Amino acid sequence: MDPANPIRLISYTNDPSCLKAETLNGFFEGWVQKPTPEQHLEILRNSAACWLALDGSRCVGFINAISDGFFYATVPLLEVIPEYRGKGIGTELIRRMRQSFEGFYGMDLICDENLAPFYEKRGFFRAVGMIWRNDGFGGGVQTPTD
Repeated sequence: MDPANPIRLISYTNDPSCLKAETLNGFFEGWVQKPTPEQHLEILRNSAACWLALDGSRCVGFINAISDGFFYATVPLLEVIPEYRGKGIGTELIRRMRQSFEGFYGMDLICDENLAPFYEKRGFFRAVGMIWRNDGFGGGVQTPTD
């Protein structure tokens, strides 16, 4: 282990029962409204599938999917904590999620334009898509304070 970069061997699991809310800090960077760690844990537990990247007991990356269970899956979230980016964690999370839905017709995700090249290198292709977001959503999601 490099003393300047104390990242240990990352382990992966698809079982969110190993998590506690306090191990889910540092995600949703730049989001105006972001889930609390408790809400984040519920998102993972209620997903059709999720994969977690762990450094010890700390969650440093995750991907989740919602699905109809046999035909299609959608990935709403993939995140790696900033200091762990560029180490192959996101790529491994995608690989494991694609493997989880291997027999399905497809899996899609929506991303910001600047992230599209990352996903294209991992087998996704651009398609026209539309989304609707409830800008008035409160749902207990944190809003920034001055």
